[in-house]
Amino acid sequence: MVPAPRVNVDWFNLALEHFAKAVGAGQTKQILLVIDGAGWHRSERVRIPEGIHLEILPPYSPELQPAERLWSLADEPLVNQSFDTIESIEEILCQRCRHLATTMQEHIQGLTQFHWWPA
Repeated sequence: MVPAPRVNVDWFNLALEHFAKAVGAGQTKQILLVIDGAGWHRSERVRIPEGIHLEILPPYSPELQPAERLWSLADEPLVNQSFDTIESIEEILCQRCRHLATTMQEHIQGLTQFHWWPA
């Protein structure tokens, strides 16, 4: 799936439509899609395809989305910089992810493993 170039209700509707087709959602296949509470996710204009059910995470609930606690680690090398191309941002993020995966595993586990999360 290609990322949407914008975040708004129209693009969300298009993404939902393509997602439903890609996974075969319908009468015989039901999909629960857990999403955050962004305004375009909650709009009355959202068209939910047959077989798709949306569950919006409560606000301020990083324990339900452990990856949320990693943004400060991931975006650290990008802060207060400007970039000429998306490729240069991608290269820095790839380097950062390699660094996090090889040298900061215990720190990441401490941020993301909750008592209810399987070890």
